[in-house]
Amino acid sequence: RLTQQIAGSRDRLYQVALAWCSDEMVADDLVQETLACGILNYQQLRDESCLFAWLYSILHNNWVKYLRKKKNHVELDETQPAETRGPMNQCQEQEIVYRVRKAVAALAEDQRKVIALVDLEGFSYQEVSEILHIPIGTVMSRLHRARKQLLAKLEIKTHQPVTGVGNFRLVE
Repeated sequence: RLTQQIAGSRDRLYQVALAWCSDEMVADDLVQETLACGILNYQQLRDESCLFAWLYSILHNNWVKYLRKKKNHVELDETQPAETRGPMNQCQEQEIVYRVRKAVAALAEDQRKVIALVDLEGFSYQEVSEILHIPIGTVMSRLHRARKQLLAKLEIKTHQPVTGVGNFRLVE
């Protein structure tokens, strides 16, 4: 039962991994590693109600390992998101989603992590604090700065406020 829940969390983990790294292949690899680790070590989970926080903690650890292994890595703040769009590129909502993802990808890594976990996955500040092993005040300040930067980037390009797109809530 628990291993099925772990395997069933793939899509949620993938969304966060993609928000962190802006690379579909890397995100898929990170999620596969996370799921394998979760399934192999599920007996280490002390409280089943904390399953998702535990999985996101594993995902975060895998992301950190990936960054350490990457020898000639580019600063994440300087990377550009992929320009490819799905078949619905004519749709206005797809364009907005694309702009939001691009704006999120331009955030500092620590801000991307926090905004993805809070605004995309709906974790509480306390849960994010535990997942990322940082103080709750740091979670709140990173989230505030990330939201402020996102709003500024999206208002400059659209000349109209964007209050929310998909699972992202951009207004505090």
